[in-house]
Amino acid sequence: MKENVGIVGTGIYVPEGIVTAKGIAEATKGGWTEAAVIEKLGIRRKYVPGDGPEDGTQEMGALAALDCLKNTGTDPMGIDIIISIGEEWKEYPLTTTALYIQERIGAWNAWGVDIQNRCCTAVTAMKIAHDMLIADDEAKTVLIAGGYRNGDFIDYTDNDVSMMFDLSAGGGAILLKKGLGRNLLLGSHIISDGSLSRSVGVEIGGTEKPVTIGNLEESRKSLRVLEPIKMKSRLKEASMSNWLKCIDESLRKSSLTRADIGYLAILHIKRSEHLNMLRELGMCEGQTTYLEDYGHMGQIDQILSLHMALESGKVKEGTVVAMVAAGIGYAWAANIIRWGKDKLSE
Repeated sequence: MKENVGIVGTGIYVPEGIVTAKGIAEATKGGWTEAAVIEKLGIRRKYVPGDGPEDGTQEMGALAALDCLKNTGTDPMGIDIIISIGEEWKEYPLTTTALYIQERIGAWNAWGVDIQNRCCTAVTAMKIAHDMLIADDEAKTVLIAGGYRNGDFIDYTDNDVSMMFDLSAGGGAILLKKGLGRNLLLGSHIISDGSLSRSVGVEIGGTEKPVTIGNLEESRKSLRVLEPIKMKSRLKEASMSNWLKCIDESLRKSSLTRADIGYLAILHIKRSEHLNMLRELGMCEGQTTYLEDYGHMGQIDQILSLHMALESGKVKEGTVVAMVAAGIGYAWAANIIRWGKDKLSE
């Protein structure tokens, strides 16, 4: 019998700070109205980090990991591998977030590694974790965790980055275990397009354009669309088809079809794109969670959506879940999970 990998549970951390659609509109200095922020961008409010150490990127990942351990009753000494999905914008550059989380939760038997695929990182990490567990006879449990607060870099007067006005803050964690016999991760698929590798990024602060006395203030809000015309035309041409291909390929690998999907754990995108995705998949709004009250927590979105769906009952025994992601660079990803007990494992 083929070895299985299942999801033990999830954990979430969100800051106390909130910015409303009105606050976002005001920050654009007349570029957007409150109504447009709500209706077009699909943001009623979003979470923002405070000034305290608890809202640092690494610490938010650790707090989510602790929440996951509490929710699942897991002994941290039973974790074999920690994969950090936290962003590169963190408390201290060139420190390893997975090892910070290891220390914070006391997972002294684990080894850790950071991976990064922008907002595709959680779905990517789940595939990597699944494949590692299947390949390694001695590994049984992988904790995936990380934090996100890239919204710090957004200049709301730059309309080219309006697609990122939703950037939020928070942390998420998901625990995978080999031989669990329930909540199985069945199939995954990832597509990348390197022609857009530098279409979006923090322009000031790297080796190409270091921070200087002259650009210090500008550097703090320099997450920009560096190739706006190229990116817009390429995404219009390829984005939805790549998303659907990832979903369809994940379903094929899982021996399922679109009709089997019962819940869509999708990242926050503008309202029209969200509704179009549901139409393409033949799904209704009750089969997903639109994160209009959370904003876009980057790669945390899929974990947050699943976490909320389990609490609300949208995901229950037998529900097939599709996680869908996209990350600047550009990458698209999906995976398929069947929630509940696996009959073949009985």
